[in-house]
Amino acid sequence: MSSRVGAAAIKEAAGILRRGGLVAFPTETVYGLGADASNPAAVARIYAVKGRPPNHPVIVHIGEVGQLACWAREIPEPAAKLAARFWPGPLTLLLRRASGVGDDLTGGQETIGLRVPGHPVALELLREFRGGIAAPSANRFGRISPTTAEHVRSDLGSDVDLVLDGGACEIGIESTIVDVSRGKPVVLRPGRISEDDIARVLGFPPVPRDPGAPRAPGSLQSHYAPRQPLRLVASREWDLRVRGKSTGRGVMAFRARPPGDASAIWIEAPADPGRYGHDLYANLRMLDSSACDEILVEEPPGSEEWTAIRDRLSRARSE
Repeated sequence: MSSRVGAAAIKEAAGILRRGGLVAFPTETVYGLGADASNPAAVARIYAVKGRPPNHPVIVHIGEVGQLACWAREIPEPAAKLAARFWPGPLTLLLRRASGVGDDLTGGQETIGLRVPGHPVALELLREFRGGIAAPSANRFGRISPTTAEHVRSDLGSDVDLVLDGGACEIGIESTIVDVSRGKPVVLRPGRISEDDIARVLGFPPVPRDPGAPRAPGSLQSHYAPRQPLRLVASREWDLRVRGKSTGRGVMAFRARPPGDASAIWIEAPADPGRYGHDLYANLRMLDSSACDEILVEEPPGSEEWTAIRDRLSRARSE
């Protein structure tokens, strides 16, 4: 993956973080809004800029597996196996927080979310900074996540001190979050790494989510949402629901625009789940910025490789 960010920009970004500033940077999933994770005042700026609820935890990005012990009280065997297989990469592990890890990172819980990102710019920044970087997505809370530097600038403007432009994110949806703090692993947020991927590494599948599971980023009922109302339409109902001319709607479907359709915008979505995920947030932003007053999205297939995409769309919808 190529990087457009030079050594001078990385050094500048690390200096801003050390001074308590905010730096937006690319990961393989989405762009993060980064602050020094050991500086409560800097982390508070993240919450203020995003409008993030104080009890909603953030993920701390670290540069290598060896830094886990700085943030986690213990590293159970499943966590060590998953980290060895998937880091750097789109996997966040929830572990019991170490002594000294504050409520500002955990939302008041006893767990901390940690990951080693799989993007060269993020890793260069972490090596230069030599500490943990708290970094939720670099956008206003609850809205569509950013997958380009321009998305960040459009959303946050001067509220962020520096944006490192590493190009479009490779994956385009957030990391898989796995709770490994309570014995057997539980997937709290689906992502590119699937439950089957996890089972192959551990030799057993994750257990279903239970009422006692910790809160995790991106798991609220409403999230990733455009400003215009978004409605999911089942494929079998598509012709009935999306019939006739309409100038007020934006459409994303697994089919071409029919002759005579008057929708404000029609995006023919890719049938490959990897490509669909890569394009998802950029497409939602394009729909949201069109002249439409309603967004209709054809529901993705029900197979496992579409799980993360169905999750994001179900939280983005208005019904």
